[in-house]
Amino acid sequence: MFTGIIEATGTLAAIERKGASSVIRIHCPALDLSDVALGDSIATNGVCLTVTELGKDYYCADVSIETLNRTGFADYQSGQAVNLEKALLPTTRLGGHLVSGHVDGVGRISKKAKAGFAIELWIDAPAELSRYIAEKGSITVDGISLTVNAVQNAAFKLTLVPHTLNNTTLNDWQVGRSVNLEVDIIARYLERLLAGGQSDASSGLTLATLAASGFVK
Repeated sequence: MFTGIIEATGTLAAIERKGASSVIRIHCPALDLSDVALGDSIATNGVCLTVTELGKDYYCADVSIETLNRTGFADYQSGQAVNLEKALLPTTRLGGHLVSGHVDGVGRISKKAKAGFAIELWIDAPAELSRYIAEKGSITVDGISLTVNAVQNAAFKLTLVPHTLNNTTLNDWQVGRSVNLEVDIIARYLERLLAGGQSDASSGLTLATLAASGFVK
């Protein structure tokens, strides 16, 4: 598990295709690896990856075909900057929100504009994720825990402050860029619970269901 609070940025130093999968090497001199061991997890642009090789300023990880199919990793190239976060500890401050590192889909930046000292972004999410995205709720974008400030159908707006811009890859984001999205894990479990375990959860989760369960009035 993670919090979505980025600890450092790194660089995709190498990517080796192995059939349908890949092995990547992340150069990360700004990330403290002294407490990382083989088999530990590091969120890399929001994707939970297992460390398979470890050096003083780098780590390697396998990227499965499932990850390539569900994330932006399929299009990544050597030299790309990535957001990094080590797995949380029981003593970690939960400054963002609970993040699993399991990407739900890929979104695309549709608008970017200045708003005072901040930057406003609109991101188009896959339609099937729209029901999990709520105004003033949390969402993880390329591993960053962010607050949704507006929603229009499957699109949502983010307001990015200078600290976040300067300590993540956000300054590289431009219109048209693809980003990894992970919706709030609580929303997913709540839907599944209220749907009574049905495989098609959306058929069981309605406003009436929520009202009957006491979640809304």
